[in-house]
Amino acid sequence: MNIFINLPRFFGQRRLLGSTIRKLRCVVFGLGNKTYEHYNAVAIYLDKRLEELGATRVYELGLGDDDANIEDDFITWKDKFWPAVCEKFNIESTGEEELIRQFRLVTHAPGDIQPNNVFTGEIARLHSLQVQRPPYDAKNPFLAQITVNRELHKGGDRSCIHVELDISDSKMRYEAGDHVAVYPINDSNLVERLGQLTGANLDEIFSLINTDQESSKKHPFPCPTSYRTALSHYVEITALPRTHILRELVEYCSDEEDKKKLMLMATNSQEGKALYQSFIVDACRNIVHILEDIPSCKPHLDHLCELLPRLQPRYYSISSSPKMYPETVHITAVIVKYKTPTGRVNKGVTTTWLAENKPEPGKPLPRVPVYIRKSQFRLPLQTQTPIIMVGPGTGLAPFRGFLQERAFARANGKEVGESILYFGCRHRDQDFIYQDELEKYEQNGDVKLNLAFSRDQKEKVYVTHLLEKDMDLLWDVIGNRNGHFYICGDAKNMAVDVRNIVLKAIQDKGGRTESEAVQFIKKLESMKKYSADVWS
Repeated sequence: MNIFINLPRFFGQRRLLGSTIRKLRCVVFGLGNKTYEHYNAVAIYLDKRLEELGATRVYELGLGDDDANIEDDFITWKDKFWPAVCEKFNIESTGEEELIRQFRLVTHAPGDIQPNNVFTGEIARLHSLQVQRPPYDAKNPFLAQITVNRELHKGGDRSCIHVELDISDSKMRYEAGDHVAVYPINDSNLVERLGQLTGANLDEIFSLINTDQESSKKHPFPCPTSYRTALSHYVEITALPRTHILRELVEYCSDEEDKKKLMLMATNSQEGKALYQSFIVDACRNIVHILEDIPSCKPHLDHLCELLPRLQPRYYSISSSPKMYPETVHITAVIVKYKTPTGRVNKGVTTTWLAENKPEPGKPLPRVPVYIRKSQFRLPLQTQTPIIMVGPGTGLAPFRGFLQERAFARANGKEVGESILYFGCRHRDQDFIYQDELEKYEQNGDVKLNLAFSRDQKEKVYVTHLLEKDMDLLWDVIGNRNGHFYICGDAKNMAVDVRNIVLKAIQDKGGRTESEAVQFIKKLESMKKYSADVWS
């Protein structure tokens, strides 16, 4: 029995579904990320609430951590969950896992389907990229022209680009602090290689149709389409494959040793986990690399398209303000490119694709599918409120928009509070992005810069070192002057370190106990006076 629950009502009501809930046998597995404060809070509460309402728990609550290996967490939990279910319901388990495909393949012969009925990269509606109609959202992105695409780094072996997207014809609106979602296209070389490794005709038109006719999800992605389109627009081919994919690949191996290797990595044994860690994770092997290094594995391409996850849009903090740039959205992004232990060069899907799409004289401007995702990362309503911003590297992006907005307000005669920025990078003369802009803002009195160049001296200096020296200032702004505090960047390390420094400032300079400091910062968060735009 499936019960669909309105969570807000469910959390607040004493009585729900009456006797139905008391007949319910349930189990909860939550998906979360430990780098965030409220790790798996909904799953934990749901499990507890179901028990309070009289439901019978079949097996203990399971929690998956996406900061580690969420699939490994699930498999470990599932291996104990299934025997418990069998015992509870008197089911005889064979102990063998039967592999059943969720979708069946339909191959369309040439001429069976008119070309204008074949999806060519649209997210949901056929021809939505050819015939654009607002409103624009996740299922109906706007094809924005790239009007500017320039390098921000002045030296070194890394690259960071500044991209400007023209949204003038979209009727989309954004605010400083919002995100822009970009739908990428996979590297054509990887797409071609997958076609070679599977022996498939990439231009063949096919459909994958759900074997469960009652399912609302008829296809894993828009169908009918070509294999080339599916691999380019719809499936994630650069991510590290999860263990369930390796388990399915076993069936396509002709070599027994290859079968054993893949099967071992798909198990929950310590040996299997260790092999998965070394062969997949440490070596950064994607599906192409796996098929290259296990040559006896020849999967059907349609099954790979079913198994691989859907290619998702990538989100970027908008680095502009609509007050100054109402018709363009700016992106600031580091190009992801690194050499793996196997000698291959891996590239970020979206940043590599964006970097290649530069405007050229005499040619049509390149276009990219985008939409705006609203954020809670907002400037104070009162411009006179002081703010502290901590954003090393591309964490500067939303604060560039904030500074533009505050400078615009000041230029229009408004009283603007103090804006304090902590920014860090490796070298002043290499990766100090937007240096001229920031220094001009400082000269005009729009910002106070606190800069950390980690590798310009013998001892590394980070923004956290600067913050530790400025605890009096931190407390004065958030404790005495009703200011706002913002962090943007790495969630796993930087954001945690910064939060701990702020907690220490509240204790040492604000005279609070440790528990009082924690409550103080939680109150700031609830009032949107302590905000984080972070990623792991």
